[in-house]
Amino acid sequence: MTPSQRLDATFAALADPTRRAILARLALGNASVAELTQPFAMSQPAISKHLKVLEHAGLISTAQDAQRRPRKIEGVRLGEATAWLEEYRQFWERRYSALDELLDELQANPPKSKRKRH
Repeated sequence: MTPSQRLDATFAALADPTRRAILARLALGNASVAELTQPFAMSQPAISKHLKVLEHAGLISTAQDAQRRPRKIEGVRLGEATAWLEEYRQFWERRYSALDELLDELQANPPKSKRKRH
């Protein structure tokens, strides 16, 4: 997967509230499919489909225990998405700072208005 495709898959996975809730749960610790199904009014196969999307995006992985296969959160793809968003946050921060400077300058030195004489 290219970096652009990874980012697309990450944001597509994060677009769903159920998948975001699953990630929030996994941030607390590893969990089995059965444990992840409990808080939702969904079947286990429906949750499994969400898990496949998250796993395809690289946001979670499956560990191998003796009798179960717990899912765990993976931070690399979230880090990539955060870095991408950070670029735009910094861009807008610079723009707002420039606007603040302009407003401060205008308040300190208001432009002289030209009045029309009749």
